[in-house]
Amino acid sequence: MAYDLVVIGTGPGGYVCAIRAAQLGMKVAVVEKWPTFGGTCLNIGCIPSKALLQASERFEEASHALPKMGVVVGKPKLDLPTMMKFKSDGVDGNTKGIAFLFKKNKIDSYQGTGRIVGTGKVEVKAADGKVETLETRNIVIASGSDVARLKGIEIDEMRIISSTGALLLDKVPEKMLVIGAGVIGLELGSVWRRLGSEVVVVEFLDRILPGMDGEVAKSFQRILEKQGMVFKLGAKVTAIDASGKMLKSQVEPAAGGAADTIDADVVLVSIGRVPYTEGLGLKEAGVELDPRGRVQTDGHFATNVKGVYAIGDVIAGPMLAHKAEDEGIAVAEILAGQAGHTNYDVIPGVVYTSPEVAAVGKTEEELKAAGVAYNVGKFPFTANARTKVNQTTEGFVKILADAKTDRVLGVHIVGAEAGEMIHEAAVLMEFGGSAEDLARTCHAHPTRSEAVKEAALAVGKRAIHM
Repeated sequence: MAYDLVVIGTGPGGYVCAIRAAQLGMKVAVVEKWPTFGGTCLNIGCIPSKALLQASERFEEASHALPKMGVVVGKPKLDLPTMMKFKSDGVDGNTKGIAFLFKKNKIDSYQGTGRIVGTGKVEVKAADGKVETLETRNIVIASGSDVARLKGIEIDEMRIISSTGALLLDKVPEKMLVIGAGVIGLELGSVWRRLGSEVVVVEFLDRILPGMDGEVAKSFQRILEKQGMVFKLGAKVTAIDASGKMLKSQVEPAAGGAADTIDADVVLVSIGRVPYTEGLGLKEAGVELDPRGRVQTDGHFATNVKGVYAIGDVIAGPMLAHKAEDEGIAVAEILAGQAGHTNYDVIPGVVYTSPEVAAVGKTEEELKAAGVAYNVGKFPFTANARTKVNQTTEGFVKILADAKTDRVLGVHIVGAEAGEMIHEAAVLMEFGGSAEDLARTCHAHPTRSEAVKEAALAVGKRAIHM
């Protein structure tokens, strides 16, 4: 059977691309090597980690916050197997949801490893070795990314684990060493810290959350340290001795020098992700990769090979599920003759810790480097009525606006539910809005979102509540 489009991979980019293409009248097939749809995000990434973040936050809330509110529940007891079932049930519901959407949109699915074997041809090799070839007018590579590995350190997913293993531990480690102070390391490290682990984070750079606004990262690090996380910045793990009961990690200064040894029950390697291109037949098909191993595409997601496109983690840009989804819709619309587009200047990023960190647009460092004159408006949650009465006052809102035009160029939030609040900034920025526009928009009282309005007022040095 000939298709208009075959999508390789059913993560957030792939499955959304397939559905949008089907909505636009194309005959679509998807190829997935895993037993369930949804890719890393739904199976071993964003979705299960949010279940454990939520559950561990409630555990800590019952231990510390509820008694202060006059809700006395006694000392909570951790039932880790039930918590893991809670996580798995959520994942199961989401993956089944995608299967339903494929059926609803008359999308054919093929279980197996996809490989491009010629112009308009995708070979699918099933787990039992059976091979079939699909013919198609267009191919979208949406194969996602894999865990980045440290040279000389073997991940066994038992004691030396990746993010995958961190979602499956059957007991709380007494001591956990996290390598990498990026989003994944901080989120998963915070889960196990709340459940009782002593967590030490080693980061090669001299700061946490590389790429995020520097002031935000510093403030957030102080909050995490108050919660009990320990940071060793400007340091690298060079070796792990796994021969004894405890893992012994050699930690050296990044610039070189004498090594320390850190003992841990579990070491989480979370140094980032790399594009997944193995076994796709890209070299044989002549598809060009960039120096970092990503599929090279033009401004319309097309590779150098006619009829082959790529989206998501496998191409340049932030490795975020929602970025992949936006690209999936854009490429489907381009294939249908429409003007599909992704605005890379307005892609929010969120760290789902407690409190959350959220950002959209430029950081101060990026604006300085580009020589853009800007004004800053900041408002602390300590001055917000809702957070005051709820005693969740950590963090602040920071708005960066063009000094000449007042157009909002970046918004950064540290605080409870920051990930939900960032979207009003994203909508404003999509419409080219100014800090003045945001400042003059009526916000409901009492809400945390009033802090966003106040930060916008602060750009013009006229915040009311500070």
